Amino acid sequence: MQLRQTIGFYLEDIETPIGKAINLGITGLVLLSSAIFVAQTYPIPNEIRIQLDAIDKSILIVFTIEYLLRFWCAENKSRYVFRLYSVIDLLAIFPLLIGVFNISFIRVFRWFRILRLIRFIEGKTVFGYVTTEDSAIFTRILLTLFIIIFVYSGLIYQVEHPTNPKSFGTFLDAVYFSVATMTTVGFGDVTPKSEVGRLLTVLMILTGIALIPWQLGDLVKRLVKTANQVQTGCPVCQLSFHDADAQFCKQCGTKLEQVT
Repeated sequence: MQLRQTIGFYLEDIETPIGKAINLGITGLVLLSSAIFVAQTYPIPNEIRIQLDAIDKSILIVFTIEYLLRFWCAENKSRYVFRLYSVIDLLAIFPLLIGVFNISFIRVFRWFRILRLIRFIEGKTVFGYVTTEDSAIFTRILLTLFIIIFVYSGLIYQVEHPTNPKSFGTFLDAVYFSVATMTTVGFGDVTPKSEVGRLLTVLMILTGIALIPWQLGDLVKRLVKTANQVQTGCPVCQLSFHDADAQFCKQCGTKLEQVT
Protein backbone atom coordinates (compact mmCIF):
# COMPACT_ATOMS: atom_id res chain seq x y z
CA MET A 1 0.00 0.00 0.00
CA GLN A 2 2.81 2.39 0.91
CA LEU A 3 4.66 1.52 -2.31
CA ARG A 4 1.58 2.25 -4.43
CA GLN A 5 1.07 5.63 -2.75
CA THR A 6 4.74 6.52 -3.21
CA ILE A 7 4.73 5.63 -6.92
CA GLY A 8 1.45 7.45 -7.47
CA PHE A 9 2.81 10.54 -5.73
CA TYR A 10 5.93 10.77 -7.86
CA LEU A 11 4.00 10.17 -11.11
CA GLU A 12 1.90 13.26 -10.39
CA ASP A 13 4.43 15.34 -8.42
CA ILE A 14 6.21 18.26 -10.08
CA GLU A 15 7.76 19.81 -6.97
CA THR A 16 10.37 17.33 -5.70
CA PRO A 17 13.55 16.52 -7.68
CA ILE A 18 12.36 12.94 -8.29
CA GLY A 19 8.93 14.09 -9.47
CA LYS A 20 10.44 16.69 -11.77
CA ALA A 21 12.91 14.15 -13.18
CA ILE A 22 10.15 11.62 -13.91
CA ASN A 23 7.84 14.11 -15.57
CA LEU A 24 10.60 15.82 -17.52
CA GLY A 25 11.72 12.38 -18.68
CA ILE A 26 8.20 11.55 -19.87
CA THR A 27 7.97 14.89 -21.66
CA GLY A 28 11.32 14.25 -23.34
CA LEU A 29 10.17 10.81 -24.51
CA VAL A 30 7.00 12.35 -25.97
CA LEU A 31 9.05 14.80 -28.02
CA LEU A 32 11.63 12.16 -28.97
CA SER A 33 9.02 9.70 -30.21
CA SER A 34 7.39 12.45 -32.27
CA ALA A 35 10.74 13.54 -33.70
CA ILE A 36 11.52 9.94 -34.67
CA PHE A 37 8.38 9.66 -36.75
CA VAL A 38 9.05 13.01 -38.42
CA ALA A 39 12.55 11.79 -39.33
CA GLN A 40 11.11 8.57 -40.76
CA THR A 41 9.06 10.51 -43.30
CA TYR A 42 12.33 11.48 -45.02
CA PRO A 43 14.61 9.21 -47.07
CA ILE A 44 17.12 7.83 -44.56
CA PRO A 45 19.36 4.73 -44.67
CA ASN A 46 17.71 1.46 -43.65
CA GLU A 47 20.20 0.93 -40.82
CA ILE A 48 19.23 4.23 -39.21
CA ARG A 49 15.55 3.50 -39.79
CA ILE A 50 15.88 0.15 -38.00
CA GLN A 51 17.59 1.84 -35.05
CA LEU A 52 14.88 4.48 -34.88
CA ASP A 53 12.20 1.76 -34.92
CA ALA A 54 13.92 0.03 -32.01
CA ILE A 55 14.09 3.27 -30.00
CA ASP A 56 10.46 4.00 -30.78
CA LYS A 57 9.33 0.56 -29.61
CA SER A 58 11.33 1.01 -26.40
CA ILE A 59 9.55 4.32 -25.79
CA LEU A 60 6.20 2.62 -26.35
CA ILE A 61 7.12 0.00 -23.75
CA VAL A 62 8.01 2.77 -21.27
CA PHE A 63 4.65 4.48 -21.94
CA THR A 64 2.86 1.17 -21.43
CA ILE A 65 4.57 0.59 -18.09
CA GLU A 66 3.74 4.16 -17.06
CA TYR A 67 0.06 3.70 -17.98
CA LEU A 68 -0.15 0.43 -16.04
CA LEU A 69 1.51 2.04 -13.00
CA ARG A 70 -0.91 4.97 -13.08
CA PHE A 71 -3.83 2.54 -13.35
CA TRP A 72 -2.47 0.48 -10.45
CA CYS A 73 -2.03 3.58 -8.27
CA ALA A 74 -5.46 5.04 -9.03
CA GLU A 75 -7.90 4.79 -6.11
CA ASN A 76 -10.94 4.82 -8.41
CA LYS A 77 -9.83 2.76 -11.41
CA SER A 78 -13.06 3.04 -13.39
CA ARG A 79 -12.98 6.84 -13.12
CA TYR A 80 -9.29 6.88 -14.02
CA VAL A 81 -9.82 4.94 -17.26
CA PHE A 82 -12.26 7.54 -18.59
CA ARG A 83 -10.28 10.64 -17.60
CA LEU A 84 -9.13 12.74 -20.57
CA TYR A 85 -5.43 12.31 -19.82
CA SER A 86 -5.87 8.57 -19.32
CA VAL A 87 -7.57 8.22 -22.70
CA ILE A 88 -4.70 10.18 -24.29
CA ASP A 89 -2.17 7.94 -22.54
CA LEU A 90 -4.00 4.87 -23.81
CA LEU A 91 -4.04 6.21 -27.36
CA ALA A 92 -0.30 6.79 -27.07
CA ILE A 93 0.39 3.08 -26.51
CA PHE A 94 -2.03 1.72 -29.13
CA PRO A 95 0.76 1.28 -31.74
CA LEU A 96 2.22 -1.42 -29.48
CA LEU A 97 -0.79 -3.56 -30.42
CA ILE A 98 0.15 -3.53 -34.10
CA GLY A 99 2.45 -6.50 -33.82
CA VAL A 100 -0.24 -8.52 -32.03
CA PHE A 101 -3.40 -7.80 -34.01
CA ASN A 102 -1.89 -6.55 -37.30
CA ILE A 103 -4.04 -3.43 -37.46
CA SER A 104 -1.48 -0.97 -38.76
CA PHE A 105 -3.97 1.84 -39.27
CA ILE A 106 -3.92 2.40 -35.49
CA ARG A 107 -0.43 3.85 -35.95
CA VAL A 108 -2.05 7.23 -36.66
CA PHE A 109 -2.85 7.50 -32.94
CA ARG A 110 0.84 7.87 -32.15
CA TRP A 111 0.47 11.57 -32.92
CA PHE A 112 -1.84 11.99 -29.95
CA ARG A 113 1.16 11.52 -27.67
CA ILE A 114 1.91 15.21 -27.95
CA LEU A 115 -1.37 15.95 -26.16
CA ARG A 116 0.23 14.59 -23.00
CA LEU A 117 2.09 17.89 -22.75
CA ILE A 118 -1.16 19.61 -21.70
CA ARG A 119 -0.80 18.25 -18.18
CA PHE A 120 2.40 20.26 -17.65
CA ILE A 121 0.99 23.77 -18.23
CA GLU A 122 -2.03 23.85 -15.92
CA GLY A 123 -1.17 26.13 -13.01
CA LYS A 124 2.19 24.82 -11.91
CA THR A 125 4.71 23.49 -14.39
CA VAL A 126 7.75 21.26 -14.05
CA PHE A 127 9.81 24.42 -14.40
CA GLY A 128 8.12 26.19 -11.46
CA TYR A 129 5.20 28.54 -10.96
CA VAL A 130 3.86 30.49 -13.90
CA THR A 131 4.33 34.10 -12.80
CA THR A 132 0.94 35.44 -13.99
CA GLU A 133 -2.33 33.93 -15.11
CA ASP A 134 -2.22 35.76 -18.43
CA SER A 135 1.18 34.25 -19.29
CA ALA A 136 -0.22 30.80 -18.49
CA ILE A 137 -3.17 31.42 -20.82
CA PHE A 138 -0.83 32.73 -23.53
CA THR A 139 1.34 29.62 -23.18
CA ARG A 140 -1.74 27.42 -23.43
CA ILE A 141 -2.82 29.20 -26.63
CA LEU A 142 0.59 28.63 -28.23
CA LEU A 143 0.64 24.99 -27.18
CA THR A 144 -2.92 24.49 -28.47
CA LEU A 145 -1.89 25.83 -31.87
CA PHE A 146 1.17 23.58 -31.86
CA ILE A 147 -0.91 20.54 -30.89
CA ILE A 148 -3.56 21.14 -33.55
CA ILE A 149 -0.98 21.62 -36.30
CA PHE A 150 1.19 18.71 -35.15
CA VAL A 151 -1.61 16.17 -34.67
CA TYR A 152 -3.53 16.98 -37.83
CA SER A 153 -0.36 17.18 -39.91
CA GLY A 154 0.54 13.68 -38.73
CA LEU A 155 -2.91 12.32 -39.46
CA ILE A 156 -3.14 13.96 -42.89
CA TYR A 157 0.35 12.73 -43.79
CA GLN A 158 -0.60 9.16 -42.82
CA VAL A 159 -3.75 9.30 -44.93
CA GLU A 160 -2.48 11.19 -47.99
CA HIS A 161 1.11 10.01 -48.40
CA PRO A 162 0.32 6.51 -49.77
CA THR A 163 -1.93 7.87 -52.56
CA ASN A 164 -0.64 11.42 -52.96
CA PRO A 165 3.14 11.29 -52.37
CA LYS A 166 3.93 14.26 -54.63
CA SER A 167 1.92 16.69 -52.52
CA PHE A 168 2.54 14.99 -49.16
CA GLY A 169 6.02 13.57 -49.54
CA THR A 170 7.24 14.43 -46.04
CA PHE A 171 5.85 15.57 -42.73
CA LEU A 172 6.95 19.14 -43.53
CA ASP A 173 4.63 19.11 -46.55
CA ALA A 174 1.74 18.22 -44.24
CA VAL A 175 2.74 20.98 -41.78
CA TYR A 176 2.87 23.50 -44.65
CA PHE A 177 -0.63 22.47 -45.73
CA SER A 178 -1.96 22.64 -42.14
CA VAL A 179 -0.56 26.12 -41.48
CA ALA A 180 -1.79 27.46 -44.83
CA THR A 181 -5.23 25.99 -44.14
CA MET A 182 -5.57 27.17 -40.53
CA THR A 183 -4.49 30.71 -41.42
CA THR A 184 -7.14 30.69 -44.19
CA VAL A 185 -4.46 31.53 -46.78
CA GLY A 186 -5.10 28.33 -48.73
CA PHE A 187 -2.58 28.66 -51.57
CA GLY A 188 -4.06 25.57 -53.24
CA ASP A 189 -0.68 24.16 -54.31
CA VAL A 190 -1.08 21.30 -51.80
CA THR A 191 -4.52 19.74 -51.46
CA PRO A 192 -5.77 16.40 -50.12
CA LYS A 193 -7.28 14.02 -52.66
CA SER A 194 -8.82 11.35 -50.46
CA GLU A 195 -12.18 11.69 -48.74
CA VAL A 196 -10.57 11.01 -45.36
CA GLY A 197 -7.96 13.70 -46.00
CA ARG A 198 -10.64 16.25 -46.83
CA LEU A 199 -12.62 15.25 -43.73
CA LEU A 200 -9.53 15.73 -41.58
CA THR A 201 -9.03 19.16 -43.14
CA VAL A 202 -12.57 20.17 -42.17
CA LEU A 203 -12.09 18.82 -38.65
CA MET A 204 -8.81 20.72 -38.33
CA ILE A 205 -10.49 24.01 -39.29
CA LEU A 206 -13.42 23.40 -36.94
CA THR A 207 -11.05 22.48 -34.09
CA GLY A 208 -9.12 25.71 -34.55
CA ILE A 209 -12.34 27.74 -34.70
CA ALA A 210 -13.63 26.10 -31.53
CA LEU A 211 -10.50 26.22 -29.37
CA ILE A 212 -8.50 29.33 -30.27
CA PRO A 213 -11.22 32.03 -29.85
CA TRP A 214 -12.31 30.44 -26.55
CA GLN A 215 -8.79 30.64 -25.14
CA LEU A 216 -8.26 34.13 -26.54
CA GLY A 217 -11.42 35.12 -24.68
CA ASP A 218 -9.85 33.88 -21.44
CA LEU A 219 -6.76 35.97 -22.15
CA VAL A 220 -8.82 39.11 -22.85
CA LYS A 221 -10.84 38.64 -19.64
CA ARG A 222 -7.61 38.19 -17.69
CA LEU A 223 -6.08 41.36 -19.20
CA VAL A 224 -9.22 43.35 -18.31
CA LYS A 225 -9.06 42.00 -14.77
CA THR A 226 -5.38 42.87 -14.30
CA ALA A 227 -6.02 46.42 -15.51
CA ASN A 228 -7.61 47.09 -12.10
CA GLN A 229 -4.69 45.63 -10.15
CA VAL A 230 -1.51 47.19 -8.80
CA GLN A 231 1.98 45.76 -8.47
CA THR A 232 2.47 44.60 -4.89
CA GLY A 233 4.85 41.72 -4.39
CA CYS A 234 4.02 38.98 -1.89
CA PRO A 235 7.06 38.23 0.31
CA VAL A 236 6.22 34.50 0.43
CA CYS A 237 4.97 33.28 -2.99
CA GLN A 238 6.26 36.29 -4.97
CA LEU A 239 2.90 36.94 -6.66
CA SER A 240 3.35 40.38 -8.20
CA PHE A 241 -0.16 41.80 -8.74
CA HIS A 242 -3.09 42.22 -6.33
CA ASP A 243 -6.30 44.22 -6.18
CA ALA A 244 -5.77 47.82 -5.10
CA ASP A 245 -7.56 47.28 -1.77
CA ALA A 246 -6.08 43.83 -1.05
CA GLN A 247 -4.69 43.25 2.44
CA PHE A 248 -3.77 39.58 1.98
CA CYS A 249 -2.18 37.65 -0.87
CA LYS A 250 -4.88 35.92 -2.92
CA GLN A 251 -2.60 32.95 -3.64
CA CYS A 252 -1.04 32.06 -0.26
CA GLY A 253 -2.93 34.28 2.22
CA THR A 254 0.14 36.16 3.50
CA LYS A 255 -0.52 39.66 4.83
CA LEU A 256 0.68 42.28 2.40
CA GLU A 257 2.95 44.93 3.86
CA GLN A 258 1.89 47.75 1.57
CA VAL A 259 -0.49 48.22 -1.35
CA THR A 260 -0.04 51.29 -3.51
